[in-house]
Amino acid sequence: MMSLRPPHHRRAARRLLATWAGATAGVLVAGLAAIPAQAESGAGAPLGTVARTEGHARYEPGPCPRTADPAPAVEGARCGTLTVPENRARPNGRKITLGVEIVPAASGRPAPDPVVWFAGGPGDDAVSEIRLAIDGGLNRDRDVIFMSQRGTYSADPALTCPNIDQFNADALGLVYGAPSTGRLHVEATRACRDRLASHGADLSAYNGTESAADYADLRVALGIRQWNVFGISYGTDLALLYMRRHPQGLRSVGIDGVLPPSLAGGAVTWKAAREGFDGLFQACAQQSACNDRYPDLKATFERLVDELEARPITTTVTVAGHPAPVKVVLDGGVLVNWLVSATHLAAGVPRSIDELAHGNPQRIAEQWAGGKLSPQAVGRVSHGLAYGVFCSEWTPFESQDDVIRAGRRAFPSFPRSVLANAPMLAFLHADCRAWDVPAAPRSIRDVTRSDIPTLVLSGGFDAQTAPSSGPYAARTLSRSTEVTVPYVAHVVFADSPCAQTITRSFLNAPTAPDTGCLAGLRPPRFEIAP
Repeated sequence: MMSLRPPHHRRAARRLLATWAGATAGVLVAGLAAIPAQAESGAGAPLGTVARTEGHARYEPGPCPRTADPAPAVEGARCGTLTVPENRARPNGRKITLGVEIVPAASGRPAPDPVVWFAGGPGDDAVSEIRLAIDGGLNRDRDVIFMSQRGTYSADPALTCPNIDQFNADALGLVYGAPSTGRLHVEATRACRDRLASHGADLSAYNGTESAADYADLRVALGIRQWNVFGISYGTDLALLYMRRHPQGLRSVGIDGVLPPSLAGGAVTWKAAREGFDGLFQACAQQSACNDRYPDLKATFERLVDELEARPITTTVTVAGHPAPVKVVLDGGVLVNWLVSATHLAAGVPRSIDELAHGNPQRIAEQWAGGKLSPQAVGRVSHGLAYGVFCSEWTPFESQDDVIRAGRRAFPSFPRSVLANAPMLAFLHADCRAWDVPAAPRSIRDVTRSDIPTLVLSGGFDAQTAPSSGPYAARTLSRSTEVTVPYVAHVVFADSPCAQTITRSFLNAPTAPDTGCLAGLRPPRFEIAP
């Protein structure tokens, strides 16, 4: 299983989150001493500096949360923890603590309504995404609040599963979709489940419903009258659920890389792959240099998927930090998943596919292996939260046959062995049988209907959650602004200055953001091999 988070190798360049590879660097922000006049915890105290108990939740100021990598402190940050029941059905039972970090606004005259950041994944840690938010200027005019979702790296307990991450690295030398690989995958999942349960975790309590309630408790415990939500990737699923369950105090919502709860699962990832791939292939076809050098790239790619699935290629690559050569098996499933990730590095994709077609798999193999063998790929993701969401909110409402049918609609030529494993979600139904948590109520799949001002952002190259998912979500959000940023992959805020400008404009004017920068966007200049 891989989660629907933006891939690691993009974060190596832009500081992102995920399963392939990347860096979780800290951030040093200078000159952030200003405090919003009304963003206060009470009696004039700065936001996040006063302890408060509300119901069964308690906020306590304290040290800043741990980060996965050594990181300089954020200047002026105010930190603490939120303690909540692990399972709200048993409010007097076990408690868990969630790390909170509040980054001050850069402006000398900040707005009174802060932004709260909903991380992706499921299973990514919000505190590790601070630089992503600040690099995009999200804190220009407002404080930005980062709280670890339950079970993530800076929470206690952290439901990480290094053994699953290690299996994903070791599986580089296995055939991706083989039944034998699947059995080993499920064994790793079951071993993690058993370990977490033996430590007392109630695995049924790690899901979107409880996470949404955590954020509702945080707003009240911090004494915030009104705030704005900004969610990326899986964080959009959580944000749409939060809008339904806890609309109180919501001034506006931004969602980027949209995954509506009513669609979440394997089927939509096949749709996303089709749309994101086609966007990239079409951009190449529309550039004469790219089209002349790499004609009919779409057909070439789909032919290679079929050929590699029938006859996988085995090669070796050298990966930084690993002195010995690394064995890599490339089959059809690997090629599909590689391209889902590689849309974030679109300029090099046509050349990589062409080299593979001419017998040179090294570029693709090196990218595929580099992420899985990165130190940042081990022990960072909360598989406990990821499987809690997948296995209670997604798989109970979508069969394996549904996934295969969706794959066949999107890619009719692909063999069943490829279609059986949705992109980024390999062996998910078998994993969920091993994880064994109860299904959520069917209402978890309800469409979100709201008049809260909402910015709906999608990328034209998004092969993870589909450009079309944005308009789908926006149709029932009566005061939404729907924007598709062309030539950008999953989570446009991370890579597009235009998307960052639109987001900041939206926060200042939620019903009339300035989208004028879209008119000047141009496709990437694709690499042309000699």
